[in-house]
Amino acid sequence: MLELLQNLLRWLTSGSQWSGPDGIATRLLEHLQYSLLATLVAAAIALPVGLLIGHTGRGAFLAINLSGFGRALPTVGLVTLVFLASGLSMWPVYVSLVALAIPVIVTNTYAGMAAVDPEVRDAARGQGMRWYQVLFQVELPLALPLIMTGLRLACVQVVATATIAAYVSFGGLGRYVFDGLAQRDLVQVLGGAVLVAVLAIALDLALAGVQRLLFRNRPPRAHAH
Repeated sequence: MLELLQNLLRWLTSGSQWSGPDGIATRLLEHLQYSLLATLVAAAIALPVGLLIGHTGRGAFLAINLSGFGRALPTVGLVTLVFLASGLSMWPVYVSLVALAIPVIVTNTYAGMAAVDPEVRDAARGQGMRWYQVLFQVELPLALPLIMTGLRLACVQVVATATIAAYVSFGGLGRYVFDGLAQRDLVQVLGGAVLVAVLAIALDLALAGVQRLLFRNRPPRAHAH
């Protein structure tokens, strides 16, 4: 075990391992590209849906059950299905990652909107605010902490799952995992897994820092359970 850890440390710290088209730096940037683009596309789709459901109260059943759907989604199966339909491209990977992230963002956005005190909404309407003013000036700011939590969860899940890009012969940190398995190179497999975990933790901490900056002057409020 000690020898394995020593070999892993040498693999991670070797200068040659970080350079070149197959180096860690290149694979890391590829993984970031896949993950961030998929998360942004998912957010662009899911946030309006979650806000609409939360504001109108219609479709709550859909929002609640999307969370279970996201956990049950067979990502590799979806990649294979889209791959067969579209051919060799990044489309299967992006479609799968976006589909994975959408339920988390929709569910947390809806939960944040549902947690807004109805009396606050009524007071805003009583002051003559239009529906879009209530949504963007009252409901959205109050729901933002849970929305940010949903974005963080989605981002971490996407980073962990973006290894599937290597499944259809593309790059990212998953290349080390799949190539290592094919070559029976345990050090390479562990190295890829460690890098994915570190990247997921780093992005989560970065988003947590953004969340703290956004709400550092806001008084604490109760969160939905």
